Amino acid sequence: MLKAIKDYIYQMIKLHSLRSRIFVIVLLVGIVPSILMRYAIVENYEERAVRLRQESMQDLLSTIASHLVTNNYLENYLLTDQQTLANKNVINAELEMLSGMYDGRILIINSNFNIIRDTYGLSEGKTVISEEVIKCFQGERLFNYDDQNGFIELTTPIVYTVPREDGESDSVVRGVMLTSISSDSITETMRILYQQSLTIEMLVIVFIVSLAFVLSYALTRPFNKVTAAIKEVKEGYSDEAISVPDYVETVQIIDAFNELLREKRAMDDSRQEFVANVSHELKTPMTSMKVLADSLLTQPDAPVEFYREFMEDIVSEIDRENQIITDLLSLVKMDKKVQDMNISSVSINDLTELILKRLRPIARKKDVEITFESNRNVVAEVDEVKMSLIISNLVENAIKYNNDHGWVKVVLDADHQYFTLAVGDSGIGIPEESLAQIYERFYRVDKSHSREIGGTGLGLAITKNAVLMHRGSITVTSTLGIGTTFQVKIPITYNPPKTPESKETDKSRNGRGKFMRKA
Repeated sequence: MLKAIKDYIYQMIKLHSLRSRIFVIVLLVGIVPSILMRYAIVENYEERAVRLRQESMQDLLSTIASHLVTNNYLENYLLTDQQTLANKNVINAELEMLSGMYDGRILIINSNFNIIRDTYGLSEGKTVISEEVIKCFQGERLFNYDDQNGFIELTTPIVYTVPREDGESDSVVRGVMLTSISSDSITETMRILYQQSLTIEMLVIVFIVSLAFVLSYALTRPFNKVTAAIKEVKEGYSDEAISVPDYVETVQIIDAFNELLREKRAMDDSRQEFVANVSHELKTPMTSMKVLADSLLTQPDAPVEFYREFMEDIVSEIDRENQIITDLLSLVKMDKKVQDMNISSVSINDLTELILKRLRPIARKKDVEITFESNRNVVAEVDEVKMSLIISNLVENAIKYNNDHGWVKVVLDADHQYFTLAVGDSGIGIPEESLAQIYERFYRVDKSHSREIGGTGLGLAITKNAVLMHRGSITVTSTLGIGTTFQVKIPITYNPPKTPESKETDKSRNGRGKFMRKA
């Protein structure tokens, strides 16, 4: 149990399972936006709060600056008459109120860079020369937010309108208001906002994690059902077609598995039928030989001619048994891997002529005429032995299943990729319902005349396997009472299928090639 949990955690970490990937995707889709939203809200609040504070302060400071100009505050700050003192007290009250409201400090600086008013009362009479003040005397309004020390600094020019001789007027900066206000309220609001958003974010994360776990389990559950159903079949508890219609993907997987299951059943049935056919085909000659031998034993005084006739029959049955075994061995070899192919460049024209020369004596016994039509000279990369089997079996069948005084026509043609060999006859033909079964082992269309015609029933099975080993195809067309035509299509250049060993070899070669190129 502990090992299973460790394996599951390892798969989750390595993202080897679909469940872990769904979990991580839902987690990221849910958590990342919430984190980004939290930072966006907090940062946006800070920027907006500082901008609003700046705008409100600038408006108030501009109003106070106009009051300073109206009351000649910069020129009369040393005068002590009753009216001047009253005006100064009004301005000072406004400055104190603004300073107290925003927990800040306001300095009034004249054109000599002297501080004539400090709401803190600490720097009056001192001189201040700084970049901000100088730029403000040049007409620039400066703003600076120091989030580390928690204050906002503003400079506001005190502008006088000076008339000119031509009737126009000029704006002249004769003083500066240097204001520093605390941003602690903004910082405190941000802290509260951050804590609240973090709390909400934690709740969202808990919800998203739970949702990710539930979704990852729910979405992968149909695949677990598929696995369980396949295990049932694998363990032998069931051999019925399975169904998991939850998703299109599970339906596709199940359809492919059910198709594989059907093919497995067909293969098992074919194997059982093959074993039964082999047993029957091998037993028949043995039974015949036993009957013949028993007949000889029961007639010890039989004439020599009688013995000779029976011995000839026994030899014939032995030949038949030997032919069945030979064909079975050939079929077994055909079922082996492609590495058994002995590929060489072969003239298909010459090979066909040689085989037909060997088979013409057999055809003459039935008065069957064999003709060969070659449209071009074909040299292909084939296994000569297996190619001989293909041609021999097709032509022999055309002779065996032909009518007396019939014909067999062999046509060879080619294009730039494939060559085709067509073997047609004027024989008895094949029923349409039997065309799909003629390549099965030991299958015979006319079982009642199989002994008369001869053969083992393995020829077409051997032929088809040999064609497939050449990466080719074989087709048949037939009409009862008129004849049959087999057509074989094989690549001129042999292209063997990739095997795991050859793939590894290719990889190692590619690796060495890359290394050599780099070197």
